[in-house]
Amino acid sequence: MWGIAMRRLLNTLYIFTEDAYLTLDGENVVAKSEGAEIGRIPLHTLEGIHSFSYAGASPALMGACASRGIALSFYDRKGRFLVDVGGSVRGNVLLRRAQYEVSTDEARSVQIARNFIVGKLCNGKWVLERACRDHSLRIDSEALKRSSRRLSQSISCAKQCDSIDSLRGIEGDAAAAYFSVFDELILRDKDYFSFKGRTRRPPTDAVNSMLSFFYSILARDCASALEGVGLDSYMGFLHCDRPGRRSLALDCMEELRPVFVDRFVLTAINNRIVGPGDFRHRETGEVILCDTGRRALLEFWQAKKRDVIVHPFLQEKVPRGLVPLLQAQLLAKCLRGDLDGYPPFLWK
Repeated sequence: MWGIAMRRLLNTLYIFTEDAYLTLDGENVVAKSEGAEIGRIPLHTLEGIHSFSYAGASPALMGACASRGIALSFYDRKGRFLVDVGGSVRGNVLLRRAQYEVSTDEARSVQIARNFIVGKLCNGKWVLERACRDHSLRIDSEALKRSSRRLSQSISCAKQCDSIDSLRGIEGDAAAAYFSVFDELILRDKDYFSFKGRTRRPPTDAVNSMLSFFYSILARDCASALEGVGLDSYMGFLHCDRPGRRSLALDCMEELRPVFVDRFVLTAINNRIVGPGDFRHRETGEVILCDTGRRALLEFWQAKKRDVIVHPFLQEKVPRGLVPLLQAQLLAKCLRGDLDGYPPFLWK
């Protein structure tokens, strides 16, 4: 398989109990509430822990997770990412040196960055065209086809682009075209799940609330995958470097957004995984997921990660949840010079 190392897809533990404190007992993570044990799971079965509790975790557990490569992330009660735990940097220093050299050379950076964007636009185009095929009688097919044609033009421009700033402009215009018809893809509870445009800080409707939350989850998965192969998740090629921002993780998630998050959110709405009662509206206009909705969506997310797909470049059957790791490995091979270019994840 193209020299790509496979690994078993493990589980992710989500902690919702508000006062749950996480500790280490031997080789197990233990959750306690008011001093009483409420759960125990062996560490070797986990690849990640996401805690929505305010109580935190013991230093011993943090150290165990860091040494074993288990992503330990903390969120506030609204689902906003706060911080994660990292250990010593892993991987070959020569690989990271190659990454830094490319990131500071725009001519080389743009060759990788434009493949991230081409992948994103191709996958967004697939989302629109799939909706036209499956639901042509329920949606404005002509509007979706117009947006699809605009994405095709953007793809052609992106493939020829030799400037990072120009590439960002192409991506921005294409995103506007894509999200201008996103509301057409929502087939149930249209009065509540209406989408007027992308809003982030804060999300002002239920659709944006779900998109923002799962973009954050996907970013954490990409960061963990990059660091697992020895890359620096903070040093990107497309997103600007900022203190505390994992720019490369944001780069790598671009191509996965449409098929991993956007389609996921649409399916959750259209299949009634969530409903209007799973959200809370704050006086500030912010809309946030309630615990019930978050639980249902994360269970659905975990189930989707176990789906087996054929990787479009490797042509091997893999669990969907391993795609961020496989793309990180392909990026590492590209930076080492083992591949002529970075192959984006192009869903078919």
